[in-house]
Parts: sequence; structure tokens; C-alpha cells
Amino acid sequence: MNITPKQLNILKFIQGFTETNQYSPTLQEIADHIGVSKITILDHLRALERRGIIRRQRYLSRSIEVTVGLDDSEPGGIVRPRTSLPLVGRITAGAPLEAAQSQEVMDIGDLMVGRKDCFLLEVRGNSMIEDHIKDGDYVVCEKRERANEGETVVALLSNGETTLKRFYRQGSKFRLQPANSTMQPIVVDEVKIQGVVTGVLRSY
Repeated sequence: MNITPKQLNILKFIQGFTETNQYSPTLQEIADHIGVSKITILDHLRALERRGIIRRQRYLSRSIEVTVGLDDSEPGGIVRPRTSLPLVGRITAGAPLEAAQSQEVMDIGDLMVGRKDCFLLEVRGNSMIEDHIKDGDYVVCEKRERANEGETVVALLSNGETTLKRFYRQGSKFRLQPANSTMQPIVVDEVKIQGVVTGVLRSY
């Protein structure tokens, strides 16, 4: 992934500043270090953001996050994506199952460049088979507490069990719908969304 030398210098400064201070620099601090105007820095940051190399939160001055690893050994200022996500457990795609925590990490290439906080879950069961999510697959989940109608979610039930289902509001209740015509939905009074599925990984 080639970037300009100035962009590489900006990334190095942001990364070093953040590691030292535990928060990111402001536009002015970057501009002062690089020796250009804030407008020029903003143009570079927008370009890097479009390519998924950084993330920023709007209206926050210290919210720049470098989403890639920098590699000085490569010619042309190549940026290598950070490719590891935590494998946080296994989740049923059948009846609800208690979620397990795990210290494992999986390397999934540049699939997640430009996304928010994500994690992996290994699928157990075939209740989502009609959505092409099978037993043994890994689902990539964006950590979120809210979901839109019809999104596939990691749902935490009131009894402490988790399940992978499509999410729907049904009056005052919530319907967790399997993608398997042989299975019935789970209808509950309350549910906590822990993540929304953004991708599926499968090895053959």
C-alpha cells in the first residue's frame, strides 16, 4: 500500500505521539511538526481516511487512530495492514449457548482496514445456514450496542446466554430470527446487542 513520504511522516508522528501520550495529536500539533498548514494536514488526513489507513471521530480534536502497521523496510513507504483480531469465543447458531472468552488471535489480512473495533467468533450450529453462515465458520463482528432491523447480531439474553441471529423489533419484544426454515425464532422481552456481523470467514 503506497503512500507519499509526507503522509508516511504524518503517520509516524501520529503513531509516536499517541504511544507516548496515550492520546492522538491535534491538527495544529501535526502541522507544527511537519512544517505545513493545518489545511494541508487536513487534506492528507482525509486522503488517508478514504483509504482506511486512519480513523477519525468527527468534532473531536484528539481522535485520530492509525489502523495499520508502518514498515520502514519496504521501498516507497509501504504501509502493511494490522491483520490480527481477537478470537473472543465461540457462538451458537442454533440454540443459545453461553459465550466463552479466549486469548486466541487470528490473522485475517486487510479485511478490516477502515472498520471500527472488531472481533471474531467461531460459529457452532447451522441456524444461520440460509444466510451462508455454517457450523465452523468465523464471523467478523463490529462491536456495537445497537442494530438495525434485519442485521445479524451477537445477542446476549437475560439468562447470560448468547446467540447469533437476525434482529427484529416486534412490538415491545425482540425477535431473534434464525436463517433456517426448520427452526423457530427466539422472542424475548429484552436483549443486549454485543456486535453486528460484518463478514464471514471460511476455510475449505
